[in-house]
Amino acid sequence: MADDPLTLDALRALEHRGWESLTRHEGGRFYGALMTADAVMILVNGTVLDRETIAATLDDSPAWSAFTLEDARLVPAGEDSAALVYRATAARDGEEPFVALMSSHYTLVDGRPALTLYQQTTVTH
Repeated sequence: MADDPLTLDALRALEHRGWESLTRHEGGRFYGALMTADAVMILVNGTVLDRETIAATLDDSPAWSAFTLEDARLVPAGEDSAALVYRATAARDGEEPFVALMSSHYTLVDGRPALTLYQQTTVTH
């Protein structure tokens, strides 16, 4: 169906909006609203953050000044869920670029994608 919220294009656009929120110090609000109650983010340093921690702290994280998302692939995971896997390159002023492979798993909640699991795997460390 054309308005399927779990297509490659739809999830890529959602991920792009998430990264944009991280350039404006709005990541906590964005991901706090997007994540399911029991969702987690696993960062490259091994830290596991729950939705409550993300919502409370991500707005105060240093903002990214630029980012690109490349090589996105959709991984179907059942009737009402899918994962998006992609390579992200992000930069903060005065720092070396951050390059990592990302995977974001979404499930439909009330017909809309909700983030259940996000994991980063660095390619620069």
